[in-house]
Amino acid sequence: MRKSGLAAAAGLGSLVLLLAACGGSGSNSAAGSPSSAPGASSVASGPATPTSATSSATAAATASKKGKHSKAKPHKSVAPLPSGGDQSIPPVGTTVMIVQKSAIGYVLAEANHQVVYTYSKDKQGGKPTCTGSCTVAWPPATGMPQAGPADVFPAKFGLVTRADGTKQITYNGYPLYLLKDAKPLATTGNGGDWHVVKLSASNIRT
Repeated sequence: MRKSGLAAAAGLGSLVLLLAACGGSGSNSAAGSPSSAPGASSVASGPATPTSATSSATAAATASKKGKHSKAKPHKSVAPLPSGGDQSIPPVGTTVMIVQKSAIGYVLAEANHQVVYTYSKDKQGGKPTCTGSCTVAWPPATGMPQAGPADVFPAKFGLVTRADGTKQITYNGYPLYLLKDAKPLATTGNGGDWHVVKLSASNIRT
């Protein structure tokens, strides 16, 4: 009888161990479910990270774009011209021609008051004939001619190309020259083959 009881007790113990083993297996399976849950959670939260990064990148790009547009670009402007009639600032290389009153009357001169001359051997519309050593005393008037703002001329200015390629100013088709070392308003070169260009007070605007 005692032997049967021991056998029964042993059998009951085996059953308890078996149940415990099943319970352990069940607890492992239950533990696996939560472990898979974080995985799922990470997958679900995965898109949130790129979205945040994209939003940050978009915000940075927007800020950069706004900063770019808010920066003022260099602006070039033309300086105001002097007031008074048709006055303007002539460009570099311009020779302003004016009507100047001299000892022999009103004559054509450069704006620095240097009187200009024509050469009797030159032909209207032709090439300058004062060349070589002639130009030592009578250098050609050069530059882009422009009438002074207060002067009105009955003839036109122009340019003629000399043999050396220099552009010489012409008036009414005749090449113009200067007398070297002449003083302002001086007409000492007038006479012989050299002549001032005579004008009148009516050629000056009042």
